[in-house]
Amino acid sequence: MYKEPKYRTILESTKEELNKLRNISLNDKYKPLFHIHPQHGLLNDPNGLAYYNGKYHVFYQWYPYDATHGMKHWAYVSSDDFVNWNREDVALIPIESYESHGAYSGNAIEVDGKLHMYYTGNIKYSAEDRYAYQNLAIMNKDGKITKYENNPIVSEIPKGYTGHVRDPKVFKIKDKYFMLLGAQTSDKKGVIIVYESKNSIDWNFKGELNVKNIDEDFGYMWECPDYINIDEKDILIFSPQGVEPKGFDYQNIYNVVYAIGNMDLDNLTFEIDTMKELEKGFDFYAPQTFIKDSQIILFAWAGMGEVLYPTDKNKWAHCLTVPRKLNIKNNKLLQMPVDELIKLRYDETSGQNTIKNNINIIENDENVYELNINIKNIDSNKFGLELFSSQDEGVKLEFNKLGNIVTLDRSNFKKSFRC
Repeated sequence: MYKEPKYRTILESTKEELNKLRNISLNDKYKPLFHIHPQHGLLNDPNGLAYYNGKYHVFYQWYPYDATHGMKHWAYVSSDDFVNWNREDVALIPIESYESHGAYSGNAIEVDGKLHMYYTGNIKYSAEDRYAYQNLAIMNKDGKITKYENNPIVSEIPKGYTGHVRDPKVFKIKDKYFMLLGAQTSDKKGVIIVYESKNSIDWNFKGELNVKNIDEDFGYMWECPDYINIDEKDILIFSPQGVEPKGFDYQNIYNVVYAIGNMDLDNLTFEIDTMKELEKGFDFYAPQTFIKDSQIILFAWAGMGEVLYPTDKNKWAHCLTVPRKLNIKNNKLLQMPVDELIKLRYDETSGQNTIKNNINIIENDENVYELNINIKNIDSNKFGLELFSSQDEGVKLEFNKLGNIVTLDRSNFKKSFRC
């Protein structure tokens, strides 16, 4: 079995080592105040999102020891209100042979009163040679999490695919369960493959999803597939790697897209009506959704692989986005922060100004604030804001009416930051 120092579980640490890591990052000025983030180590994909037994459950990929990718665990936080979060014990620690190099991403779904948490067990035979098992852990009403005794629940990779098969998305339609997996074909093409089950535990390979009306060459790997239905419209979300930039599109290292169309799982087709990037922000990847009271809610990783961050030197990196509620309007997927975040507001100030070919300064001494601006009756073709403004630097947010373009200009800002 392949060995590297970074493939070490948290059980192999000492209390002194973990305390040292916490102290190194404790007072970092970049630590978020209301985004979910790790105390130390690296956070990436959100996992197992669910509203279950009266609580919100958020898990995330976590490497405990440094701001790099290594042995992935499922860290765990919970909340009653989306505002106040409790750090729970680490949910999944990869100690079994079917997860020897990490408990990778997956989702959760309630089955018979228990929360079924599906995830990929990562296996590495060398730096380049890998395998993947799909596994199950179960949370009961008392909050106890137990790995299924007969893991893996999917042990074979179908012929024609590499070891890059991961990130199960399980959902139920009528009397059947379906599992979508991000995959890579032997000729290095990104795809989604489908399994089905009658009981959520015993799975049969159904085939490859034929996504119609998409470029033939659309990346070498599709990660973190997600499926939702809003207003009778099917929506497929995934994170393709290796997509070539086109104009303003696909400019990130890795991208996220959503496709609105028609899913036919009996015939393994998804016919795209419209497809767009879910985000054009610089740090957004691997989103996952869940449902609470018919409202679909999304979290994503507010970070990006292969990028250096100013927090790295203090041995921690990344956070999750704030939770967003999803809706469709004019055949576009709209995202807004969940209403519960209004509870975070305090000391509100407001004002009204008329700007005529000049600059209006809004005084603000707070490092954390929410800025709501309603701009009316604009004659100019260009208008905007400068944030973090000083004599030396600033970030410009510009709106161009003629081109319908929004530009965020960071060229005169000294530090990188998440958007």
